[in-house]
Amino acid sequence: MQVQIKTFDELNTIELYHILRLRSQVFVVEQDCVYQDIDNKDQLAIHVIGYHDESIVAYTRIFKPGDYFKQSSIGRVVVDPEFRGKSYGKSIMRASMDYIHKKSWSTIIISAQCYLDKFYKELGFESTGEEYLEDGIPHQKMKIIL
Repeated sequence: MQVQIKTFDELNTIELYHILRLRSQVFVVEQDCVYQDIDNKDQLAIHVIGYHDESIVAYTRIFKPGDYFKQSSIGRVVVDPEFRGKSYGKSIMRASMDYIHKKSWSTIIISAQCYLDKFYKELGFESTGEEYLEDGIPHQKMKIIL
């Protein structure tokens, strides 16, 4: 998987379309969760895009400290269902964490779906609070200091 990192203004319309389609496919359709994915925060985010050949197969968005949480954050972590089991999730997270580390934003906060607890802990994240519902799905805040 090749990774590209872009600001919102650097995305072309085809990339943006495929990113939004993938997010909708997983977060709305697969997880059967009706919520407003297009939230006017993409314009502030750094977009980390994983490609297999020319197809977008993995994605995250990063916020610098103060844009979402007090610390930097990673969200909308998604892998195309057809490409799961190839460690693309860990690869896209590591690329996101490396970007944040290079920016010297030492702390990352995420709002993680609880069923992915083991996945995030294997990347070094720790739970920081009680479980809560976000869009009807159990989540937990997690943190890592780089």
